[in-house]
Amino acid sequence: MYLQKFRLYETQSNFYMVGRDKSRTVWRVLKVNRQEPHDLIIVEDPATYSEPECCDVLRRIHEGNRSTGGLKFVTACYGIVGFVKFLGPYYMLLITKRQKIGSICGYIVYSVAKSEMIPVPNSSVRSRMQLSKNENRYKKLLCSVDLTKDFFFSYSYHIMHSLQKNICDIEAGQFIYETMFVWNEFLTREIRGQLKSTGCAWTVPLVYGFFKQVKLSILEQNFVFTLVARRSRHYAGTRYLKRGVNEKGRVANDVETEQIVYEDAPNGRPVQVSSVVQNRGSIPLFWSQETSKLKVKPDIILWRKDLNYEATKLHFENLVRRYGNPIIILNLIKTREKKPRESILRAEFANAIEFINRDLSKENRLRFLHWDLSKYSRTKGTSVLVLLSRVASYALNLTGIFHCKMVKTSWPDTSVNGCDSERKDGILSHGNCEIEEDNNDKVAATGNYWKPESFQNGILRTNCIDCLDRTNVAQYAYGLVALGQQLHALGLVDSAGVDLDAALADDLMKVFETMGDTLAFQYGGSAAHNKIFSERRGQWKAATQSQEFLRTLQRYYSNAYMDSEKQDAINVFLGHFQPQEGRPALWELDSDQHCFVGCRIPYFTDENSRSMLKRSLSDGNIMPENNESIPAMNIKQELSEGKPSPDGGGDDNNKAMSESTPDILTCESELSSSRYTQSMSRRQLFPDPLQEQSLEINNFRASEHGESLDFSNFLDVEWLSSSGNSCDEEAYERSTLINTAIAMSSNSAPNGLKLESTAGSSETGSGLKIVSKSFSQC
Repeated sequence: MYLQKFRLYETQSNFYMVGRDKSRTVWRVLKVNRQEPHDLIIVEDPATYSEPECCDVLRRIHEGNRSTGGLKFVTACYGIVGFVKFLGPYYMLLITKRQKIGSICGYIVYSVAKSEMIPVPNSSVRSRMQLSKNENRYKKLLCSVDLTKDFFFSYSYHIMHSLQKNICDIEAGQFIYETMFVWNEFLTREIRGQLKSTGCAWTVPLVYGFFKQVKLSILEQNFVFTLVARRSRHYAGTRYLKRGVNEKGRVANDVETEQIVYEDAPNGRPVQVSSVVQNRGSIPLFWSQETSKLKVKPDIILWRKDLNYEATKLHFENLVRRYGNPIIILNLIKTREKKPRESILRAEFANAIEFINRDLSKENRLRFLHWDLSKYSRTKGTSVLVLLSRVASYALNLTGIFHCKMVKTSWPDTSVNGCDSERKDGILSHGNCEIEEDNNDKVAATGNYWKPESFQNGILRTNCIDCLDRTNVAQYAYGLVALGQQLHALGLVDSAGVDLDAALADDLMKVFETMGDTLAFQYGGSAAHNKIFSERRGQWKAATQSQEFLRTLQRYYSNAYMDSEKQDAINVFLGHFQPQEGRPALWELDSDQHCFVGCRIPYFTDENSRSMLKRSLSDGNIMPENNESIPAMNIKQELSEGKPSPDGGGDDNNKAMSESTPDILTCESELSSSRYTQSMSRRQLFPDPLQEQSLEINNFRASEHGESLDFSNFLDVEWLSSSGNSCDEEAYERSTLINTAIAMSSNSAPNGLKLESTAGSSETGSGLKIVSKSFSQC
């Protein structure tokens, strides 16, 4: 049963929430005590009413409270977001207006169009704390999380899960709130804890990220394409305040991207459907960047020793648990720089993967692909998208895609109370009332409605530094190759491929570009730098220069001046920080990026027993799971041939891998702690070129004749090409903003820097906007 429409009433002593299902056949009543100034007391009437019976109940409540003003109507709403308490009373958060943004196989998905926060206690029992300065500031912080931007939900479809998980492994009841993608999990804890299993009928799980559905066509056949990006609530935050990994293996900017494809059926319920999932997330090491009002590009710091890479291990164990094996890592950061920044993480990330792989069997090893995308994007001649498509084909050949068919053609009756209804623009009209077309049943228990034909096992994990700009280009290339395979599986095309020059590829690029802009606003404060997309469309370079400069300026301003308050809002919304009277306020604590010790620890939840922790904390443990067996692959051979190698490797495999990693510094089991020192010079991090070359040659010789690289699955894909189009997300950050502004005003680029960019802009803004008053499987 899904309650979809609600009406809130109040008396002097209680709130009464009346909820009904879409067909108006089931009516329930919820009572919230208003006489308790500090605690939240919620009671659900166990009875199920008809509409006349419910009206009679409300009439009797009104008569019984006539002496104190009776029963008054407050507002209509579409679900409870949750309850929250700061220093004073509890507040109830409601969705008061919604908007349909799409559907998945007939199950409607909504965005939040309007929300409201209502204090629970009546005015006579509210404490003076409600009017305190700190209380109002916490309320302002919570309200700055704009639920009307990039939050979405569904009553009858578990939008927080991938299609494959929904069909093959349905989780009912309260468990849907425990996933990493439900952002109001903390806000719903009280009501779910008091009402147990029925609490989910009154609340709606909100997913934060991106949802876009479009109708596309190929060979005169129409299909529906849906792109969903789900941002993790664990270790969530803004660009410079959330970097790397935390102790539980949760990474910053962890986003699950799913693309769903099905035929454009007249009733929205297709005969077959396919989905593919990919992932982006910060480099899983303990690293940070200081927010700076003077530096556009703050230094990258490896700030903590993790000799056994325990947090990195936990992260990849979690990926295996969610998606299975293999885990393919596409690392797009720079290899060599005049001043080491990204290259510091590049070397350490390679060390971590090799170290972890030593303890894994060959079939379960992490497959590490590194390609310095920025290096090739500065040289014209070869399309970066073509090369990324080859990587995508390699990954998809390993993981496969999810595809299933419907085996039962009789769907639940869409008529109301057994009567025929008239459909008008997706609305079922019956009598004088309108009822939304929806399906109350679950998304198919396996064998009842859907029969899986193929599964996705494993995932491609892509990252650059911010997991925004370069990462989004790589995800588009992967999505295009995946789309070809999906269309082929559905029988819409004869061959599993979509040409980069096809109109369909351009349509898909627009969707991915919009997603990239949306996620960039959420994490970085500006739209994404989409230079490759701009060049691919042949846009005039000069027309986009000022726009890209403004994006860099906007991102810099947001990171330097707004992200601190934005991070505080996220901490409060997610419950990572819970205020306590007599304790320091959230804005009085240290920088969110750094650890601190001592008296401030107790004000954080879940992990407050540790001696060192961050201001924004991730809850939820990561449990490792046994990996599924996948034959070991020769990655270099697979990419060059465009398909997996049939054999398991051997000496030739090790040799091929070692020859393809000329700039990965291997590590021994005991790692030097000097590389973590924040004040290290370049000479401490990297030896001089001759010495470095000598060390690398020795390593490769050892790997050919010994066991040095036998525990790893490395590939540097630079051998694919030596040129490409530009996709450097920090092209405009190579000098200070002042110098860049001077250069722009004089119509010349500093140091010969080409100001090239895309003209595309985001269709949606950040859902975490600061305002004065929105498979469970970079």
